Amino acid sequence: MGEAVLVTGGSGFVASHLVTQLLARGYTVHTTVRSLANAPKVQPLRAMQNRFPGQLELFEADLLAHGSFDQAMKGCRIVFHVASPFLMPEKITDGQRDVVEPALTGTRNVLASVERTQTVDRLVFTSTVGAIFGDYIDVLSMEGQILSEQYFNTTSTVENNPYHYSKTVAEQAAWEAARAQDRWRMVSVNPGLVLGPSLTPASESGSLFLLDELFKGYFFYGAPDFSFTVVDVRDLAAAHIKAAEQPDAHGRYILAAPEMVSFLEMSRVLRSRFPRDLRLPRHGLPHWTVRLLGPAFGLTPDYTRKHLGIRFAVNNRRSVAELGLVYRPIDETLVDHYLAWRHQRKAER
Repeated sequence: MGEAVLVTGGSGFVASHLVTQLLARGYTVHTTVRSLANAPKVQPLRAMQNRFPGQLELFEADLLAHGSFDQAMKGCRIVFHVASPFLMPEKITDGQRDVVEPALTGTRNVLASVERTQTVDRLVFTSTVGAIFGDYIDVLSMEGQILSEQYFNTTSTVENNPYHYSKTVAEQAAWEAARAQDRWRMVSVNPGLVLGPSLTPASESGSLFLLDELFKGYFFYGAPDFSFTVVDVRDLAAAHIKAAEQPDAHGRYILAAPEMVSFLEMSRVLRSRFPRDLRLPRHGLPHWTVRLLGPAFGLTPDYTRKHLGIRFAVNNRRSVAELGLVYRPIDETLVDHYLAWRHQRKAER
């Protein structure tokens, strides 16, 4: 193909897979990083440059700096806006500063660059299922208690679940800008918890942090009954490309398997393949134990009430029927994630 596209935040967990798949399809890829001097984060992208000579160009850009994406976007027809901090609650000290400002201001700065770049006719926006619901209990009020694209998160705030709030206001700002003009069209992809092998060891993605706790044995004595909507990072990258290439793609697409997966179910999959890993839990914790001990581990009674033991179905029909996405089995995703994590641990020693 050879046409130029932009991927923001190319050193991230999701974006690095997207960049790789775009290069393999023959695109000329522009991608941004906060600092080209950050060797650990840039090294995987440098390796891609060697593997695909002349196809990948790196640019410095700051989500908080006006005009920062203009140069990287020059000549591009498609923009994939992936860059946005994903931090677990325990990693957030100031919700407004840590996640809301980078997500919202960064989106507005990317949108401003899109407006100034006449070659752009498609924006693929990376959102999250967290822009659809705030807490699990919210889904129980949806039609059929099924997660679907028609809803927007109305319960999260800067103080309560700042990451979900940041993605909600950022996606809403993007849709508002898309509706205000007719030169470019927008598609939003809304993934669940993104798992799979990481290409970027320096990534700070909350997806990697969450499974890190499971693998390190934090739940050795028993897994709390928390479940997750899950998508493989490689499937998510493919969905971005399908959303860009298919002219009829429109609106929001949930990217997640139709059934949630719990910590204990993840552990059972991995123990069947790696029975010698004694850190993986073999049974679940009773709900009363989690309610009693949860505050000592940062789980407030309110959070526990709105998440513990709650499962719901996921309507991913549009991603399958319209994008033609075929989801990997969860077993494959978990095993590949675990093997990549173990390889990373050995490399750090």
